[in-house]
Amino acid sequence: MDRRELADFLRSRRERIAPADVGLPAGTRRRTPGLRREEVAQLAYISIEYYTRLEQARAPHPSHEVLAGLSRALRLSDAERDHLHHLAGAPPLPAAGPPRAVRQSILDLMERLPQAAATVTSASFEILAWNDLAAALMEDFSALPRRERNFVRRVFLGPHTNGQRLYGVSDADEFARNATQRLRATAARYPDDPEVAELVAELLDGSEEFTRLWQSHDVSAEPSQRKTFQHPLVGPVTVNCDALAITDRDQQLVIYTAAPGSPSEQALRLLSVIGTQSMDVTR
Repeated sequence: MDRRELADFLRSRRERIAPADVGLPAGTRRRTPGLRREEVAQLAYISIEYYTRLEQARAPHPSHEVLAGLSRALRLSDAERDHLHHLAGAPPLPAAGPPRAVRQSILDLMERLPQAAATVTSASFEILAWNDLAAALMEDFSALPRRERNFVRRVFLGPHTNGQRLYGVSDADEFARNATQRLRATAARYPDDPEVAELVAELLDGSEEFTRLWQSHDVSAEPSQRKTFQHPLVGPVTVNCDALAITDRDQQLVIYTAAPGSPSEQALRLLSVIGTQSMDVTR
């Protein structure tokens, strides 16, 4: 535990936060910028005396619970939270399961891609976020229960609309194989997560194909860079598929784009207008 560095770090983080940032009145008798020590203690649910000793480099090792409270009170970023833990001599505990919170900057980026479909998936293939064009290309994920918003569950267990796996993508079988390999690696990273264990058990019980692939114990996979969706309204849509790792969240941002000037680009433009509305295509 580096008491002096910890004290200086806490003080610097406290002084950068305006009272209004955490819903406190500014008042008229503040002699220093930022929050008062007692305000941080209150927000972190610890005693004023103990927090004061932390900033005076006189306190004993803080617990993980105290560090979590300080991280929340001081609105620390992920990197700052980890730094706080290391200064306190208590390395951050590994996440129990795949992180589900998507950074706001990623959500903003997705909305700035009007001609591209984009999704964010967790390490267990849960669909955490999507833009409007992704919903139009695949389905309205907001209408599904959370447990059904999962690509690996869908490719193995369905529903298979019109007999087509995973929205009729051309690489469904390859995706199934790669997803199994990545899910095995995820299960090893999060051995105590009940949702990952439940997903694997459900797939083993419900899919002979998954069981066969799972028992191969392969853990490396190369994702497909190009695929074709069979869309019920606009027909085949061929897209480039670029998966960008969000390493600090163990997530993937997947962006689907069509070649400029291609029929698939025109199809995506049409889908951006149609959205997820139902249309009678029999007339």
